[in-house]
Amino acid sequence: MAGWHTHQGQAICLPVANVDTDQLIPARFMSVSRADGYGDYLLYDMRRDATGALRADFPLNAHPGASVILAGRNFGSGSSREAAVYALVDAGIRAVIAPSFGDIFAANAVNNGLLPAKVDDEGYAAVEAAVAKDPQSITIDLDARRLTIDAATIHFTIDDSWALKLKNGWDDIDLTRNYCEAIAAFKVNRSQTATWAWPAEVE
Repeated sequence: MAGWHTHQGQAICLPVANVDTDQLIPARFMSVSRADGYGDYLLYDMRRDATGALRADFPLNAHPGASVILAGRNFGSGSSREAAVYALVDAGIRAVIAPSFGDIFAANAVNNGLLPAKVDDEGYAAVEAAVAKDPQSITIDLDARRLTIDAATIHFTIDDSWALKLKNGWDDIDLTRNYCEAIAAFKVNRSQTATWAWPAEVE
């Protein structure tokens, strides 16, 4: 997985709170092979009418090239299915901006290169004002934790370790390997200062 420091793309507004993982990818599509891609199933029931046809007025349908979604509070709640993140990534989404996220969803997102950018109410309103009427180009700076859109600058928050993983294209195993020397040094020090914690050698 390639890491990234900055991203520039088109942002669209999906002002819906509590979009859960079953809405992001309905369970009936979970048997599809990941190799075939999950992008077509992203928000499947929200994007289509009763006949299954794509709704022209739905933001992702009207702007299929969008790579950033401004969503409502508690995005990615519900079950822990990682396929919800796969659907977003396979559809070309690189970041979701929201006031809050489901905890497991956010962790899965980072492990797959997708930024869950958390903004406060003021920041959300600023992005929404710029995007709501007409999708805009947005620039995301991971190092500065900054969004730039329509001459406005909005700061977002993300855990430092998550930002490190996104910038380097790491998952949890890669992050642990980054601390191999520190882990080895701790083991040596611990074995010397807490000998009682170590099993006796068997002769």
